[in-house]
Parts: sequence; C-alpha cells; structure tokens
Amino acid sequence: MALLLFGTFFLFLIIGIPISFALILASIVSVIFGTHVPLMIGPQMMFKGVNSFPIMAIPFFLLAGNIMSKGGISKRLIRFAYSIVGAITGGLGMVSVLASMFFAAISGSSPATAAAIGSIMIPSMEEKGYDRKYSAAVIAAAGTIGVVIPPSIPMVVYGVNAGVSIGGLFLGGIIPGILMGLSLVALNYYYSKKYGYLGEGKFQLKEFIASFIDSILALLMPVIILGGIYSGAFTPTESAVIASAYGLIVGMFIYKELKWKDIPEILAESAKGTSKILILISAAMFFGWFLASQQIPQKIAETVLSYTTNQYLILLFFNIILLIAGTFLDSTASIVLLTPIFLPIMQQLNINPLLMGIVMTVNLAIGQITPPVGLNLFVTCGIAKIKFDDIIKPIIPFIIVLIIVVLIVTYVPSLALYLPTAFNFK
Repeated sequence: MALLLFGTFFLFLIIGIPISFALILASIVSVIFGTHVPLMIGPQMMFKGVNSFPIMAIPFFLLAGNIMSKGGISKRLIRFAYSIVGAITGGLGMVSVLASMFFAAISGSSPATAAAIGSIMIPSMEEKGYDRKYSAAVIAAAGTIGVVIPPSIPMVVYGVNAGVSIGGLFLGGIIPGILMGLSLVALNYYYSKKYGYLGEGKFQLKEFIASFIDSILALLMPVIILGGIYSGAFTPTESAVIASAYGLIVGMFIYKELKWKDIPEILAESAKGTSKILILISAAMFFGWFLASQQIPQKIAETVLSYTTNQYLILLFFNIILLIAGTFLDSTASIVLLTPIFLPIMQQLNINPLLMGIVMTVNLAIGQITPPVGLNLFVTCGIAKIKFDDIIKPIIPFIIVLIIVVLIVTYVPSLALYLPTAFNFK
C-alpha cells in the first residue's frame, strides 16, 4: 500500500500535477485499489483537515503581513535598523538582516520578508557600491528568518498537524531566529571587510531616538501578539485577528500610507495565499488518513529504528530529509507530508515534538534559498534584475552558515526549548 500511495503521488508530481491535487489523486487511487472504504471518506477527511480553530490564524496572519507591507512599515523598520548598525563595516548588509528580523516578527512569511525589505534595500545597496548579486543573496538569506521568528505560518501548520502548542512553537523560534540573524551578520561582516563595503558616518543618538519613535508602533505589534498570547489574554488565532486590525489602524489612520484603494488588492493577495495553504492542508489530511489507516508511519518507524536507535543519527537523517524536501517542496507541503511520518519516530525516541517542529521550520526556511527552487532567490533576483544563475555562487556561503545554525539548534535542544520550558510549554 505504501508503494502504491507514494508511487502514484510522485508519478503525478513528475507529470506536472500541482502537489495538492497529486495528494488527492494518489489518495483516491490508493483507496479504490487498496481498501474497501467508500470514497466519501475523502471529502470527510478534507473537511476535517481545515475544520480547526487554530487554522483560522493563517488567513489573518497573512492579512496582517500584507497590510503592514503596504502600510509604510518596511521603510520605518529599515530606518531604525540603519540607525543602529549603519555605521559599521558592511552596514547596509547588516541593516538588511536586522530589518528582516524586525519584519519577521510581523509577517510570518519568508518570501514576504524578502520582498518587503529587498524592494528598498537592494537599490540602496547598489547605489552605495554593493554588488547586486551579493545584495540579492544577503536579503534572500535574511528573508528565511521570516518563518522562524514568530509569528510563523509554518509553525501554525505544524502545530495543527502534530497537536503541539502553537504558543510554545512561537516561543521556541525566538532564539534560533536570533542565532540565524547573528550568523548572517557575521558572514556579511566578513565579506564586507573582504570587498571593502564600508559603513556610513557615525552612530547618532538623536537619529536612533527619532527612528525608534517613528517605528515604535510597528515594533509594538509583535509585543502585542506575543504578550497577549503568553499573558492568556487571547489565543494565537485571536492574536492574528488583533494583528490585522492593529495593522489596518496604524497603516491607514496613523502612518496614513495605506489607502482604501489598496484594500481589495491586499484582500485578494491574502485570499490567494490562504486558499493555497488550506487546499494543501485538506489534501494532506486525506493523504495522512490513508497513511494512518494502513499504519504506514508506524511501519516506517519500525524499519528506521531496526537499523539504529541512536538519537544523533536519527536527527541527522531528519535534517537531511528536510533540507532535500525544502529544496523542492513548499514549506507547508513538506510539513503536512513529513510530520505524520517522522512524529512516531521522534515520539519513540522521546524527542520533544516542539524541538521537532522548530528544527523542521528552520530546515524548510533554508530550503527557501536553496537552488534550484528557492522561492526567496526568485523574489530577490526579480528585484535586483539579475539572472537566477547569478545568485547561486553568492548564496552558497549563507546556506552553509544557516545549516550550521540548524545543527546547533538540533544538537543543543536547550536553545530552542529554553523559552517554552520557562513558560511551561512542554
């Protein structure tokens, strides 16, 4: 049955069928030829997949990110980041990373972070003498932080699929996200020294204070989201709604850069992103039901554990599979496909499912910048007006340092689990 299910799934992918429909068709074929269960189980499982209160957070986090992108948030965050690190060697590269970390705490999306920061920073970096290929690589790499620092759409998807606290996952992403940012800043500093990308001027306290005041409403958004969740004032889903309303008020009535004419486009973009994710989740629920009904995850777990029960080797294997999957598949697709397969293995080895979710998210974030399918690379290549081949060489060092970070997070679990444990998320 496993051979039939996965064989038909990969066959449909090879002939160009979108992954959501490949999942559905593979499940239908497997039910028809492998069971006596009525096909009505398909729609029932697909509906069950999206009939979940936590999943309602996805459209609202997408909406909040789109509102903040259009509402003048990006340039204020960039100005604030520039006031902090602009004078250091490689300052504009550092600004890109720091601004991406700030924006990550708003958007929950990797490509959205790369697009929002890149549209402003790539032209600025080119104007100051930075190579366009290098600029595109820095911002593509910095965009990966968008799904690690909360809020994070992939973490919501994993939390729903694995039955893990979304609030705990959000907390667990903070330290790994900061580590990713620091590693990118360090690498940027090295290359800036090498290529002579100098900082500009000196640190000015007056500009720092002015830019902080100008951006404080944007910086308060993640404080409101996370503070509300961990104080018990509202759930992650409710926080997404509050974030959308907050972004709308700030962008339209305070910054006054968001216009009524922008709303239809924002709603359309959010609806498109939501529909793609929800179709994928519902299809994966049907696919996952068949996996579970045939006890395929348990059989895979038994097979893997019959070869080794060494946690370090299993985690290394887990990371390799995720890096490969992230290279070719969308993050949501990878999560819904791989979670039911790997979760039983991790449970038998007593590996915290929160750690599994965080490691999975970081790996799949790296997939966003890994050729040949890295979405962030296409985003920044489009902004920089360079060919895709031009970014491959400069992005490789960034991929390497991020892989080092994910290995550190994997093998030093206290880094990811410290904050969830401190807030009693197990």
